[in-house]
Amino acid sequence: MIRQSRFSRMLFVLAFAAALALKPFVSTAQSGKGHQLRVSENGRYLSYQNGAPFFWLGDTAWELFHRLDRKQSEEYLKNRAEKGFTVIQAVVLAELNGLHTPNAYGDTPLIGDDPTRPNEAYFGHVDFVVRKAARLGLFIGMLPTWGDKVVKQWGVGPEIFNPENAYAYGKYLGARYRNDPIIWILGGDRNPANDTHLAIWDAMAKGIQEGSGGKQLITYHPMGGSNSATWFHDRDWLSLNTFQSGHGKKDAPNYRTLIHNYRLEPAKPSLDAEPNYEDHPINWKPEELGWFDAFDSRRAGYWSMLSGACGHTYGNHNIWQMLDPRREPVSSARTSWQAAMDHPGAFQAGYMRRLFESLPWQRLVPDQSLIKNPNPEGPQYQVAAADPEGNLIVAYTPYGKKLRIDLSRLNGAGEKKAWWFNPRDGVFWPVKSFDPSFAIGEFAPPAAGRGSDWALVLAAENSFPRQ
Repeated sequence: MIRQSRFSRMLFVLAFAAALALKPFVSTAQSGKGHQLRVSENGRYLSYQNGAPFFWLGDTAWELFHRLDRKQSEEYLKNRAEKGFTVIQAVVLAELNGLHTPNAYGDTPLIGDDPTRPNEAYFGHVDFVVRKAARLGLFIGMLPTWGDKVVKQWGVGPEIFNPENAYAYGKYLGARYRNDPIIWILGGDRNPANDTHLAIWDAMAKGIQEGSGGKQLITYHPMGGSNSATWFHDRDWLSLNTFQSGHGKKDAPNYRTLIHNYRLEPAKPSLDAEPNYEDHPINWKPEELGWFDAFDSRRAGYWSMLSGACGHTYGNHNIWQMLDPRREPVSSARTSWQAAMDHPGAFQAGYMRRLFESLPWQRLVPDQSLIKNPNPEGPQYQVAAADPEGNLIVAYTPYGKKLRIDLSRLNGAGEKKAWWFNPRDGVFWPVKSFDPSFAIGEFAPPAAGRGSDWALVLAAENSFPRQ
């Protein structure tokens, strides 16, 4: 009987997970179509104009405008909307020789590499993608240019911007897309190296604000291991900080940057806009170090969200470059973009959003003092957050190690319950032995080991997860 019961439960869980994976994602908030975003009053998260919190779940589709045709773009965007993504990060002047290699229709973006002379045919295709995304409820995180057109350092370039033409180009883009669901992302994987570079980005931001009427958010995407706050936190145009924990280090502790940004004044939302990509060679050395997998990808997300992030960006090494058999792989990419769209990490990113949107996640404050067991930094580092009212605690244990939680912090009114949430399949498991009267609660996940990560949810009655 015991074996049959366990087997039956396993079948139920697998069936539920399969149904969840195939079910199109329905947002708990508004769609992107016809809406703009703003920063919350407390400066910690993004919201719609009516105050409903917006969960940034990004995907890095850097070459979307440059490499895909309209049918392919629709296929990609539909897939991402169904999985629960909310922001598609894409570049107008793309990285992979984006100035001189034409798009799918034979068009290049600028006439004579001049930012003040945009090619209408190229931007007509960008318009199509932006508006198709909007109809699917997606925001475009639009990079006006990859950073090599400002600070070459490596890549193709050439450097074509100065403060004057950066302002004109920014104003053109801002005016063209002022009524579309756009989040502007300057930088493009480069850090400013001198005052001229700073002046170029400041001028481009000013142009965007003037063209758009100042109603769209702007951020900055720096190089791996870098943080927009280093140069731009005090800029009025910077709505939120983004950083890149990147692909060079296994177990990169992105929570450190988030906690650093959380403590800055004035308060601004923050997120990891380029963590390790699923199916990316670790430090670009696949033979020596292997590849980042779905666990690496989702752990970066949970570390982020419980360290004060306003959302998180997923990435897949094959998708950013839109790899197909006709193209030379960049950095040992090995899977077509169509197949990579359904890698497990992409589904699991959506499960993470489902978890947090089932809770009043925007009220969570990172607080490691909630964890009372030994918790040294490293790949198994556990993180926790709670709301100030005592209604909700969420903790994450990457390797399934036990958690000892300070239950005195769960002091909201009404009944109190506990659940394990499985990041791999999106299923809640009730913790039936939970006793909220204990000062310290000890919680052992259903399974342990690398890849057996779990999120623990402890909630008072008015914050129970919506399942």
